[in-house]
Amino acid sequence: MAVQIRKTYRGISPEMLCDEIRDLMQKQEIAVVTSKSQTYALPSGLTQSRISLIFKTQTTQKKKPEECGQAHIIDSPGGKTKLLLDLNNELISQETISTLQGDLDFILGSYEAKW
Repeated sequence: MAVQIRKTYRGISPEMLCDEIRDLMQKQEIAVVTSKSQTYALPSGLTQSRISLIFKTQTTQKKKPEECGQAHIIDSPGGKTKLLLDLNNELISQETISTLQGDLDFILGSYEAKW
């Protein structure tokens, strides 16, 4: 099963959001093993950025790391940055997921677009 966290932010760069997600995941002992960044040209002449992160559980003596989630960050020219976090709740505890959500809200809440 997967838990999705969806957020839309204003006035934050996708690179800063990526760094915050990376730090928050590492704080919860979840490794960011892959990061891929792409930039796309739009017909208007502006660009749009996309960053993908893949998370794995930490290696222990008994277990190999397993892919436990991913994040997708998309920056739009209008100043909005969207975040989609997919987390496997069979490998990440509900307590850890709640802590991540709370940390996201505390650190980035002032940037979040409220509807």
